[in-house]
Amino acid sequence: MIDSNKIIACFGEIVLRLAIPAGELPLQSPRFTVHVGGAEANVAVALAALGHPVRMISAVPEGPIGDAAIGELARYGVDTRSILRRPGRVGLYYHLPGGPARASEVVYDRADSAFAAAEPGEWDWDALLAGAGWLHLSGVTPALGQRSADAALAAARTARAAGVGLSFDGNWRGRLWERWDADPATILRAIISEASLLLGNHRDAALLLGRDFSGDGGERRREAALALLGAFPALDLVASTARHIVGPDRHEIAARIDRRDASCQTEARVIAPIVDRIGTGDAFAAGVLHGLFTDTDIEGTAQKGLALATLKHGLHGDFAPFSPTALAGATAAASDVTR
Repeated sequence: MIDSNKIIACFGEIVLRLAIPAGELPLQSPRFTVHVGGAEANVAVALAALGHPVRMISAVPEGPIGDAAIGELARYGVDTRSILRRPGRVGLYYHLPGGPARASEVVYDRADSAFAAAEPGEWDWDALLAGAGWLHLSGVTPALGQRSADAALAAARTARAAGVGLSFDGNWRGRLWERWDADPATILRAIISEASLLLGNHRDAALLLGRDFSGDGGERRREAALALLGAFPALDLVASTARHIVGPDRHEIAARIDRRDASCQTEARVIAPIVDRIGTGDAFAAGVLHGLFTDTDIEGTAQKGLALATLKHGLHGDFAPFSPTALAGATAAASDVTR
């Protein structure tokens, strides 16, 4: 269990999601639905809503858009005092909902944002991690470019040297990596070498280790997790989900946690109807971290991760700001209106 009195720091870009209305093509009507998000910001909000002290480390533009983004995190209880204000623009991504015979799509517009353009030396990691007991990073940050990759690695190394726990969510974003001359596996291996918790599955393991895992189901996930735990001695836990897509608005999801000496996998949950899938992986990460703060067994931790991910599927936007009571209630089957 992590010391619950310590701050959880989250480092990453705060972005805006511009969503096209369901059933429309881009600009078919002059409307976008806008949400504040970002992989690490999503985790920060979820953990703050669950009662944890959370510090967001990021950079946003000077001016009213940056003010609004900061305000959105602050209203959920996230400490935003470590968010830099600097020249530039806010990172954007467009969400294009799918339809029959048409998959959903994400289009990025994040180049040269205030966060991505920040030089590694602008981040004073000794000060930014002061009082922190945990740091959360994801693969989105190093995918943005060399400056962000260097900053993420410096953060990870500073955390490890200071005895701060580190979680890393693979969050593979091929469209971001392909925009610059990157060696993703090498960059990610350097960061994950400092981590104690990895959120990733057999596909992440294949990228990091340069080998395929040919088993099936739980056996393949166990093989991949053991390979990761063997390759990265600092790792204590590997957490992952298995998603079976039955239909566009009906999925089945199970959660899994592996240690070197033990593993557990939950029963699959049927999730239907799905309101918004974006941010569900971040909700899972936050639920797992919440479990590490509150449980001593991996079974309870896996269940909390799955429960928070399940709740997020039913909520619009990138955030999953659910209370401990809502999370506890998510373990029971849905019923009629609570009065």
